[in-house]
Amino acid sequence: MEYDPIKRSLGNVFNKSPFSRKTFYHLLDLLLLRSWHVHKEINHMSNELSKEGINILDAGAGFGQYSYWLSGKFPKAQILSVDVKDEQVADCNNFFQSIGRKNVKFEVGDLTKFVRENNFDLALSVDVMEHILEDVSVFKNIHASLKKGGMLLISTPSDQGGSDVHEDNEGSFIGEHVRDGYNIKDIEDKLKLSGFSKVEPRYAYGTPGKISWRLSMKYPMQMLSTSKLFFIILPFYYVIAYPISFVLNYFDTNTSHKTGTGLIVKAYK
Repeated sequence: MEYDPIKRSLGNVFNKSPFSRKTFYHLLDLLLLRSWHVHKEINHMSNELSKEGINILDAGAGFGQYSYWLSGKFPKAQILSVDVKDEQVADCNNFFQSIGRKNVKFEVGDLTKFVRENNFDLALSVDVMEHILEDVSVFKNIHASLKKGGMLLISTPSDQGGSDVHEDNEGSFIGEHVRDGYNIKDIEDKLKLSGFSKVEPRYAYGTPGKISWRLSMKYPMQMLSTSKLFFIILPFYYVIAYPISFVLNYFDTNTSHKTGTGLIVKAYK
């Protein structure tokens, strides 16, 4: 399934006003299990990131929802949000300027080439690396862009059923993915090869997360790919499905998993 056309349709619906866009961001934070895991990891760094002079890189910013959350949580930080899509960057810059978030700047950039030497305390890469074939180049560039002691936080599918792939002959549920998921040892080795001194990978999307993902993301996306008329049905669907997903997300975020369809990786310079 091609995901980008659905994302564009959602953007067209929710980008009509600053209020609707903020609502969209909050809905994504509630729905997306990866947001729960990313927020949990960053909350552990709150004291450090709340200081003056902190620089954060949102590498592959997409809709800008993580930049929005970070800029509100850490108003003293300067956030550079990079994405390869010109129209998305322009749209995000207009939105953030309209709401007065002056500590965020969006910039067009190719992560396989983007470098800002020794500049960032934290780099964030959420569901980006599965879209980029030259992953080691990206890891090396982010390593070079971090200050000494800086951290890269990655959320990406694993090879344990990530992208909803369970058999060798199956294709990714998301057509834009260049890889179905990372082997946990493989991504650790690639990050160390790229210069990171310490890498801490863990599984996410265990049994509770897999069920939640299907309820909150896979089935709605399949409906929307069939017909945009399902936009009308979605609110009623989520009234039933979301309370279940909320509980499942809570358990997934607060439980250790021996395996899972997602990876959360922390890599330190």
